[in-house]
Amino acid sequence: MVATPKKLSVLITGAGSGIGLALARHFAGRGNRVLAADLNAGTVTTLAAELKRGGLDVEPLALDVASQSSIESAVAGLESSPPNVLINNAGLQHVSPLVDFPPEQWQRLIAVMLTGAAMLTRAVLPAMRAGGFGRIVNIGSIHALVASAYKSAYVSAKHGLLGFSKVMALETADCDITINTVCPSYVRTPLVDSQLDALAKSHGMSREQVAKEIMLKPMPKGAFIEMEELAAAVEFLLADSARNITGQCITIDGGWTAQ
Repeated sequence: MVATPKKLSVLITGAGSGIGLALARHFAGRGNRVLAADLNAGTVTTLAAELKRGGLDVEPLALDVASQSSIESAVAGLESSPPNVLINNAGLQHVSPLVDFPPEQWQRLIAVMLTGAAMLTRAVLPAMRAGGFGRIVNIGSIHALVASAYKSAYVSAKHGLLGFSKVMALETADCDITINTVCPSYVRTPLVDSQLDALAKSHGMSREQVAKEIMLKPMPKGAFIEMEELAAAVEFLLADSARNITGQCITIDGGWTAQ
């Protein structure tokens, strides 16, 4: 077994905002090299410049995970110093009944959150194998485990991540590579804020009512998940002590699925 490197090289998709941004700050602050990837190159360029001024090791990476050519180009550019940690975080949401769901938008959600995660994993695996160490963490969702109306594409993509992770756990069981999915219930991010707006409109409710009566109602603890909780779970999965945790779903849901 190869021990976890003291300084990890962490590739995070969707690092320009929300969970990805918080994870980029967290792992850079822990002394790791962070490859902050996002479709919006400007956001991660600004982030990298800010964190570099604080002495942190962050590189911006323009990446469209829905584009195979973009994935191949980005990973080829990292060939001299490839990542040994991949955090598949890029995501988006569209809330609509299926009969009104634009087909191209449905396909886009699957392309970003399922196919993109799989193809990026495919691209970084050879270097992880060559280095004898790798950790892949998918940022899933409570919707990888339960469903909500009007979120057919999102729920399908997140459910698919769990199956994908189980297959990859078997394919990488011969070496010190693990793949797991962290499934939080609602984390207060710009994506969740947009869902609050959409649900408020569709249900004729205020944002506060949506938060209390829809989003947080299934959670016995009744609180949004904090970024620090999510980052701590991801960090644990990177350690030597987690080398036999693979193909698993780590659920952070305030008791939602305990009922």
